Amino acid sequence: MPTQSSNTDNEMRASLPRSVGRLFNNLLERFSNPRQDARNRRVLLLLTAFVLTLLILPRQEFLSVRYKAGDIATTDIRATQDYLLEDRLLTEKKRNEAEAAVPYVYAFSLDGAGELVGRVEQALALLQQAATAEPSQGVGLDESLRGLFGFSLSPAEKALLMRLGADAGLMDHVRALAERLYANKIVVDKRSFAGDTAHGIVLVDARTGESLGKMEYTVSPIEPAEVQEIVKGMKIGTPGLSPREIETLKGFVGKGVRPNLTFSRDLTEQAQERARYSVRPVLLQVKQGEMIVRVGERVTAEQVQKLEMISSAGGDINKLFTGIGLFGLVLVILYFPYRFARKNIRKFSPVTKDLLLISLVTAGMFFLLKIALTISAALGTPFPSIDARDYFYLFPFAVGPMLIRIILNSEVAMVYTAITAPLLGIMFNNSLFVVVYGLLGGIVGAHGVRHCKDRSRIYTAGVKVSVVNFAMALAFQTMSDSFLSLQTIWCALFALAGGLLCSAIVTGTIPLIETVFHYVTDIKLLELSNLNSPILRELMVRAPGTYHHSVLVGNLVEAAAETINANPLLARVAAYYHDIGKISKPQYFIENTGGGDNRHDKLAPSMSALILISHVKEGVELAREHRVGRPIVDIIRQSHGTALMSFFYQKAKTQAGDGQAVHERDFRYPGPKPQSREAGLVMLADCVEAASRTLVNPTPDRIQGLVQKIINNIFIDGQLDECELTLKNLHEIAKSFNRILAGIYHQRIDYPEPAFKEKEKPTGGKKPSEGSDSEPAKAAPDRDATPQKSGGEDIKRLGISR
Repeated sequence: MPTQSSNTDNEMRASLPRSVGRLFNNLLERFSNPRQDARNRRVLLLLTAFVLTLLILPRQEFLSVRYKAGDIATTDIRATQDYLLEDRLLTEKKRNEAEAAVPYVYAFSLDGAGELVGRVEQALALLQQAATAEPSQGVGLDESLRGLFGFSLSPAEKALLMRLGADAGLMDHVRALAERLYANKIVVDKRSFAGDTAHGIVLVDARTGESLGKMEYTVSPIEPAEVQEIVKGMKIGTPGLSPREIETLKGFVGKGVRPNLTFSRDLTEQAQERARYSVRPVLLQVKQGEMIVRVGERVTAEQVQKLEMISSAGGDINKLFTGIGLFGLVLVILYFPYRFARKNIRKFSPVTKDLLLISLVTAGMFFLLKIALTISAALGTPFPSIDARDYFYLFPFAVGPMLIRIILNSEVAMVYTAITAPLLGIMFNNSLFVVVYGLLGGIVGAHGVRHCKDRSRIYTAGVKVSVVNFAMALAFQTMSDSFLSLQTIWCALFALAGGLLCSAIVTGTIPLIETVFHYVTDIKLLELSNLNSPILRELMVRAPGTYHHSVLVGNLVEAAAETINANPLLARVAAYYHDIGKISKPQYFIENTGGGDNRHDKLAPSMSALILISHVKEGVELAREHRVGRPIVDIIRQSHGTALMSFFYQKAKTQAGDGQAVHERDFRYPGPKPQSREAGLVMLADCVEAASRTLVNPTPDRIQGLVQKIINNIFIDGQLDECELTLKNLHEIAKSFNRILAGIYHQRIDYPEPAFKEKEKPTGGKKPSEGSDSEPAKAAPDRDATPQKSGGEDIKRLGISR
């Protein structure tokens, strides 16, 4: 016995679909609000572009196992897309080679003598300043002099410097001596310099940094210690100096000479850095489906590097910029073809609800393809003989165009296919082949389901898609020089299966879309055309005259719709349902009275008009209650347009007294006027069929005159102003009506009485009353016109077993 809690759970489970349905209906109403139509379309465009961008973005390779060099691979790893990766090891090797080839940079002082004289002059200034200053201020003199020359000056050297300051000629001798010494290349260490010379040396001006060219190998440098030996052996003429002072001067100058050729570490490192980064990265191309690591294989350092590069190929910054660029591209592809079609294709006029459906179908299709891509990549391990790219032929590209064609029209389906084909190419690594495959498959699929009135036509369209896919697969395999291979067989089989998969998905999706979006497809119309449907059976029982009138109207509009290339099925089904509002008050409509009293004789004309108007409103409510679909509901509302109920209008004018105004608007249907060709056809056929019953002798000429008169009156009244029926269409419609009505009211021959009936002429009694049904039934054309005598009346034999 169920408990209270289980009942509560069942109620909750039952209420969930209803809640979802209400939520979706609210969403549809929000997007169908005409006041916010422009805003809703912009929001829908941006949301669709954003969702498609997320689905199209190339997925980052995910490695559940991180390998190191020497590990044994536990699974096959293939590249799921094309990669152009940097070979870091080879790039680093080439950059190191470029860095090592850079020659060392040495700074060469072109004016070493001037630099030495400058230091001497600075020392003189310090000495002179110290001589005039207080004793306490000369504490740092020795440190300052050591900073200038790099060694401490002896008292004799200080005294010599004071002499140089007092005698300008002595300073010239110092400069001349320094210039003789700096004529040599002075380095810190000859051995290191020799090694650098073998590697290569570039000289730069120590002061300006200007390049002086490469160093010649023939140069023999000297060290500072050798300078002191050289200066001791020099003979210099310096009048006014004692030999002791001359030796002091030589020693001072020899110690004061610095290397004029020094290694510049900073400039060398800068040159090496420039050389290093002038080497472009070495790129490694990995093709989609390429095997990176095979199961059971020992992983090498190169394979580890490939795996790491693939894993890091989609960095956050790169993915962000890729996503932004892709979003802009998707937005352009979605908007501009739509804008062009909206302005230039007459039948391309989807409302916001249609655009919502298109967006959801597109997102659903790309989501399905995303899942299929993931599955196809995973199938590489259990089926190594099948290339992962071969599964591409199995993908149901034509699902979207087929759905859009069934639900909307060819123009929308064509534009949809033209938009989604390049998006598919982007999703499959910018493949032109995918664009062509998706475009042709979509066109063939959409063409195959035109005027789809049953499920078998969907499967027929799927077979057509399979054939076209098969042909394209063979063509592309031939172009890629892979025709004679096992791969071609798999491609052909998958291409054939892909079309059938499309038809299966479309067949299962159509009822869902019809239910959720309240669309009426030709398949749904075929179901509604069943005369045994509950609402039509009720119409037949309660208003038989209206029922038969509706059936005849359906025959008229179906034939006329075929002549003007309208939708015959929609027109016929709408005709069946256009008067279902008469179910509630059937006796107020003349076709249901059976020749009895006319109830309108006892009503005021205004009340009669209200009753006639009410049947339209009640018909709309009944149609919505039985969910016959919005197109049928619209035609029910528009089938009478704003036509004038002329009989009651004239009756009201006749009964009106003096001073009483009768307004024509009170005797017109509320409308709206027909908005589609099918609605216009139902209005015309409704009036023509009803008027044809008033003909006393319905000859073809009289029928033709009646049809012409009715159509002219409706046209002059302006009831066809808002539908797309042209004068040529009206001419074709009139011809169709004439042909059908002439067939309905055709003449029959008057068959003579059977011979045995003449022998049994009554000798007495009453004659048959006038108007009695005395004409016998027509004999079957394949039987003898004279019946065999059987001992009973003919009419009594029907339905009786002997």
